Amino acid sequence: MPFDHATDHTTVPAVLARAAASFPDAEALVDGDLRLTNRQLHADARAVTRSLLALGVRRGERVALWAPNSARWITAALGVLGAGAVLVPVNTRYKGEEARWVLEKSRARLLLVENGFLGNGYLAMIGAVAGERSPVPGLPELAHVVDLDDGDDGEEGRKARATSWPAFLRLGAAVPAGDAAARAAGVREDDVSDVLFTSGTTGRPKGVMTTHRQNVRTYLAWSQRTGLARGDRYLIISPMFHSFGYKAGVMACLLRGATMVLQSVFDVAETLRLVENESITVLPGPPTIFTTLLDAPGRDRHDLSSLRLAVTGAATVPVALVTRVRAELFPIVVTAYGLTESCGTVTVCRADDSDETIARTAGRPIDGVEVRVVDAARRPLPAGRDGEVLVRGYNVMLGYLDDPRATADAVDDEGWLTTGDVGHLDEDGHLTLTGRSKEMFVVGGFNVYPAEIEQLLSRHDTVAEAAVIGVPDDRLGEVGRAYVTLRPGAETTPAELTGFCRERLANFKVPREVVILDAFPRNAAGKIRKTDLDVRQDT
Repeated sequence: MPFDHATDHTTVPAVLARAAASFPDAEALVDGDLRLTNRQLHADARAVTRSLLALGVRRGERVALWAPNSARWITAALGVLGAGAVLVPVNTRYKGEEARWVLEKSRARLLLVENGFLGNGYLAMIGAVAGERSPVPGLPELAHVVDLDDGDDGEEGRKARATSWPAFLRLGAAVPAGDAAARAAGVREDDVSDVLFTSGTTGRPKGVMTTHRQNVRTYLAWSQRTGLARGDRYLIISPMFHSFGYKAGVMACLLRGATMVLQSVFDVAETLRLVENESITVLPGPPTIFTTLLDAPGRDRHDLSSLRLAVTGAATVPVALVTRVRAELFPIVVTAYGLTESCGTVTVCRADDSDETIARTAGRPIDGVEVRVVDAARRPLPAGRDGEVLVRGYNVMLGYLDDPRATADAVDDEGWLTTGDVGHLDEDGHLTLTGRSKEMFVVGGFNVYPAEIEQLLSRHDTVAEAAVIGVPDDRLGEVGRAYVTLRPGAETTPAELTGFCRERLANFKVPREVVILDAFPRNAAGKIRKTDLDVRQDT
């Protein structure tokens, strides 16, 4: 049976133990040729915990994990949590200074890293060399580095004092299994389970602290709302350093007894192959994944009939995209909304919601969570009125790591989290997002929210995706500039798209110019990087 109540398994180690006990021989994950049952996954995670104990990792110490989606990422993460340590996932797209910031800010005691992913020499990036006190000069609290690769320590590993994965596991053989079991059983529900760093689009990333209980309860609610069930085969493409891949992926599957099928890098041909060969039923991801799948060459040559449920979400999910996905790929599509500071989830549609609700809203708050839309004075607004979205509930972070001022700015005395998103609630409590408050621009005194224009452009027959920003204008202060990518084989002109908007929008909302791109700049989670668009003014 899936876990219908969170009363007796409010820590991640307890969730894993219960999965192993309840359906030990069910397939827990598939990673290439590797297949692990729940019993095997539990044993592999426990082996990692034993090795961490051998290295002297204590409860509450932070362990960083810098690696792509893989079975080893999952066993390492679960082993860290089983040791009562705090997991600090590191973005695989980070360069040296970005990663060093996370390691320094988190005061990580140990770094688990897949050093050669996509040709990246992560150890060299962070300046890892043999030092007197630390494997990485300038990071004195980092005592150990473990390379997740199977090979010997290698020249670079030896220079960095990095331990290979097999050697790391051998260390744990000397630790009694009972010691690791006791450590896992001693993890408390209110212990910090992880620190996920924000994207840092408005400055240095901030570390978001959340607890075991917060995450377990949130993804129990998420999986119940979406309809994720035992026997589902869930393709995890979203990176696990992000809450979408880690929490809505790994954690939700453990809670519901679903099988995780892993893909380290999104490649549409490989995704189609995995869907067919592994009978994938559930595929969450950002809108760009579904746009790419819909327009993939040769899609019709693959049997995709197993697909059942798609989950997506962003500040803007085009109505046209939801309609196409439901018609061509998945019988069930749900949209959701969340942010790192809310354990990754705030609202979710139900699988049985109407097409209109799913297409036009991000659903209702999950059980036990409140959403309020307020004006500039933080006064609640009536249904249908746009304002800033606030969130309160068990899923709101403990705070930003070592940053009480930023925490106080984000969460008020009544527990309301300021999201920075703009939207409105309808009479039934469904949330519709209309943009980011920081993305709003003002044209001649009128507020313009990019999401409205992006939704409209995405309805044009030739447009695959759209992004709108405000750019300076001498007369009006700001005007809109739209960027679009086109569907395969489609042709249009900026003038045609501008005219399409002019027929359907108030004049101040119509983009002054439209730029057609071959591809959008994106972050590792697949979201369009609008800050990078702003520098493409000569495109």
